[in-house]
Amino acid sequence: MVRLEAYAALLEKWNPKINLVARSTLETLWDRHFVDSAQVFRHLPDGAASWADLGSGGGFPGLVIAILAAEKAPEMQVALVESDTRKAAFLRTVIRETGISARVIDERIENIPPLQADVISARALADLSTLLGFAAQHLAQGGVALFPKGVNWEKEVQEARQKWRFACKQFTSETDTGAVILRIEGIEHV
Repeated sequence: MVRLEAYAALLEKWNPKINLVARSTLETLWDRHFVDSAQVFRHLPDGAASWADLGSGGGFPGLVIAILAAEKAPEMQVALVESDTRKAAFLRTVIRETGISARVIDERIENIPPLQADVISARALADLSTLLGFAAQHLAQGGVALFPKGVNWEKEVQEARQKWRFACKQFTSETDTGAVILRIEGIEHV
């Protein structure tokens, strides 16, 4: 909890300068961002040794995952991919200030070598079809993608199935009625 509080303080300090989260969500920071991100960690597959968060932005869910992993799965490697150098600097600052172990990759997702991660996450980054393309590039064999999605998630799944084959389970969000966390495996291009 101390690490999350330190992260929240840094977020509030940096946000006016680089817009890490919408200013309107700062009043509900804990539920809207921290709890929403923490619920993704609960779907960590057994034996997962590496996690990559794509388009980490202000660190959701990636930094929350790294903070939780420091306590609950300390052997897990966490990578945060963020192409905006200012946001990448923020992510590195939180990592340093909280004393967690995670690496920041400040490149575009499509330009980095395959990460071979056991778990991939992304929150509010792109439509599901685009995310599946990133996951196909960066997931290890047998890996799992965990994507929080809003109320239009069913439409996104239908559209993605036109380009991709995949197994998908949905878990109701604890913080947003109508939203889900999609757990996706076996991704293949059609």
